[in-house]
Amino acid sequence: MAESNDAPARKISPLMILPPLIFAAFAIMAYLGMQRGDTHTLPSTFIGQQAPGLPAETLEGFGGVTDADLRDGQVTVVNFWASWCPPCRAEHPRLLELQQEGVRIVGVNFKDKAGAAGSYLTEEKSPFIGVPFDPQGRAAIDWGVTGPPETFIVAGDGTVLHKHVGPLAGTLYTDVFLPALHEALGR
Repeated sequence: MAESNDAPARKISPLMILPPLIFAAFAIMAYLGMQRGDTHTLPSTFIGQQAPGLPAETLEGFGGVTDADLRDGQVTVVNFWASWCPPCRAEHPRLLELQQEGVRIVGVNFKDKAGAAGSYLTEEKSPFIGVPFDPQGRAAIDWGVTGPPETFIVAGDGTVLHKHVGPLAGTLYTDVFLPALHEALGR
């Protein structure tokens, strides 16, 4: 009896092809994700648009600010902060420096307790011309704030010029925020 080389052909199961295809799809998505532009900034739909409204309620003892104050011809920095927020505390000295340089800063107190926020500003000194109070975070939603601290540069006509996510510190502060602020101020 002669041996036959006619062994049945082996079929490849479609389930065997699925894992390499899934891996290839993830590898392509990762590669495309790495090719994106600036990954350090979040785009804001408000850049070039009128600033949303400020909360009507203010932190007692720290001055009130209205929407009209954002449209009075002066550049204003709007900073969303909270006393319970460590990065907000870390950026506080920078806000005081900006105030000393004559920069107008509105400090929107975000999802905080009025007593804690007031005590913090009394102890650490307030850099703000007024402190709108947003205990529920409703105004922050209108501004597109995801969490404190977030800072906006608003032109004298109320147009949002720049959005900075995170504390005003490090190279993003010196290389991105400050040049944007100086340009807005005409310095």
